[in-house]
Amino acid sequence: MAYIVAEPCIKCKYTDCVAVCPVDCFYEGENMLAINPDECIDCGACEPECPVNAIFEEDDLPEKWHEYIELNARLADEWPNITEQHAPLDTADEFKDVESKRALLSEKPA
Repeated sequence: MAYIVAEPCIKCKYTDCVAVCPVDCFYEGENMLAINPDECIDCGACEPECPVNAIFEEDDLPEKWHEYIELNARLADEWPNITEQHAPLDTADEFKDVESKRALLSEKPA
């Protein structure tokens, strides 16, 4: 099972997780990250690094975010790979505690 980036990442896009990924399986969209499930080795290094608790092991992903399993797989195929940590979005502090952000997801690549 792969790790999944879920809704809390939207409009935040902290990249602390990218810095610890040993296989560079993160992909960058305009306002969110995704994990390629075919590249993820299930090491779990990324999960505790996420300041907004947006990363879950697939089996532990809350039911309300199950669509993110398909979204991560699809978007990772469309977005560019990210291998280095960058500053979060300017909106990160404003949106880190906001819920129900799905409508704000941009599927555009970074």
